[in-house]
Amino acid sequence: MKLCAVQLASRKGDFEANLARHQHCIEQAAAQGAGLVVFPELSLTGYEPTLARQLALPVNTPRLAPLQALCDRLGISVAAGLPLPSANGVLIGMPILRPGQAPLAYAKQRLHADELPFFAPCDQPFVFGGGEHQIAPAICYESMFIEHALHARELGADLYLVSVAKTAKGVREGYEHYPQVARNLGMPVLLANCVGPADTFIGAGGSAAWDRQGNLLAALDERQEGLVILDTAAQTASCKVLDLGRV
Repeated sequence: MKLCAVQLASRKGDFEANLARHQHCIEQAAAQGAGLVVFPELSLTGYEPTLARQLALPVNTPRLAPLQALCDRLGISVAAGLPLPSANGVLIGMPILRPGQAPLAYAKQRLHADELPFFAPCDQPFVFGGGEHQIAPAICYESMFIEHALHARELGADLYLVSVAKTAKGVREGYEHYPQVARNLGMPVLLANCVGPADTFIGAGGSAAWDRQGNLLAALDERQEGLVILDTAAQTASCKVLDLGRV
């Protein structure tokens, strides 16, 4: 199976502009043969905690219909980032759209301290099927705790799908941690990070893929918008830089 991590600069609070950029990236990923695409944390709104409450949408919102239609047409699954409302507060969510099926949703379980004023944690671990894989999504901070990946492995996951909004420091720490996850738990790791302004920091890119032995297969730099394509059967990966300036 081929999976794709999208490295993207989201437009602050602009759902419609970000939706158009997502559609373009999904089409490009499908052209590369990807069966599943993952975007950075809160990609549809940008990582903007102070705006999250006003931007939150349920996973069955009609505003995601264009993405669902694209999934149906291309036969591709998409894991995007979106604040999700809940009875306990706004969640850092990941709608998962699949061709011809109802959407799923995952939400971040472990929050960083500076996220607590704006978001509520979720308490539901989650693994979903994608092709021949059982896939565990992980959202940024929680992915830096081996316990999260270990619990997912116990639930049957064989691939770790990481969606983040990380600074340069966070990327460096991730490049130390994610190979250990892959090597110790025997499952590939695919990382999607943002680039450009986000909240009070600059997204540092570095989206990458590691094989199940922890070897770095491919990575984008800190500036490029683009795709990392992981072929799990061949244990290979490649990058494609995208020009999204007009999208």
